[in-house]
Amino acid sequence: MPLRIPDRLPAIDILKKENIFVMDNSRAHTQDIRPLRIVILNLMPLKITTETDLVRLLSNTPLQLDITFMKLKSHTPKNTPVEHMMMFYKDFDELKTQKFDGMIITGAPVETYEYEDVTYWDEMTEIFSWSKHHVTSTLYICWAAQAGLYYHYGIPKYPLEKKMFGVFRQYTSDSLLPIFRGFDDFFYMPHSRHTEIVREDIVSRPELTLIAESPESGVSMVMANSGREIFITGHLEYASDTLDKEYRRDVGKRDDVEMPVNYYLDDNPENPPVVRWRAHANLLFSNWINYYVYQETPYDIDKIE
Repeated sequence: MPLRIPDRLPAIDILKKENIFVMDNSRAHTQDIRPLRIVILNLMPLKITTETDLVRLLSNTPLQLDITFMKLKSHTPKNTPVEHMMMFYKDFDELKTQKFDGMIITGAPVETYEYEDVTYWDEMTEIFSWSKHHVTSTLYICWAAQAGLYYHYGIPKYPLEKKMFGVFRQYTSDSLLPIFRGFDDFFYMPHSRHTEIVREDIVSRPELTLIAESPESGVSMVMANSGREIFITGHLEYASDTLDKEYRRDVGKRDDVEMPVNYYLDDNPENPPVVRWRAHANLLFSNWINYYVYQETPYDIDKIE
């Protein structure tokens, strides 16, 4: 089954050219089935790019998903047309009386700030609190993972001497977890961040389970509440050229950015990237939807507690 996404969302045309099956609302209304309701709080600067990245992964499931995009009332994005935001996004205030089967909260370019100094931190904390009783499972990505761990469990972040930048091999702590069903002995995950959370802080909290990590990039995945909260410090959703664009944007302009590790063919930026994470990214998002959302959420969505 395809995704059900808003009519005329730019991602529709992009993904159809990639032979990915998506369905707009008009066609979905003719199907007598309760789709899973997924809300995406998109904090990334390039909204359309992130929408496409996430929709691409969410489309790889046999279930019908009804996608809603959430925005912050306390923050106005600078890199996305106002018309796009008005057409496809809803303020948290419009959605907070509703319940959702799943939620994704993306990264944001504010990781070097203290959490309380982020201009929209108060609204973020309200959303974090709301999600605990209005969403069956929430997937936190990159900055959102760090922020969510800080808000819910008091886990601090630490600055890095240089940007964690590249594609790093990850190892799971328990290959039998449903989120890793079908995974190989290791998998790769892109990282692009200036801060980190550390292993010792995670394992010291009995409510948290460290489920994947890397000798090079450290903590990569943490789970809480039997999968109602999953924190991912990297970017499995990234397209093949995302790190390349970030590198060429920042090289020579920042002193803490080097060539992304294990990314370009023969580690030569004149060569194309080698995609090592796509299969596991699709598998992880499908497993999340199936085992932590679909299998756990009540048919009557109002019964989510």
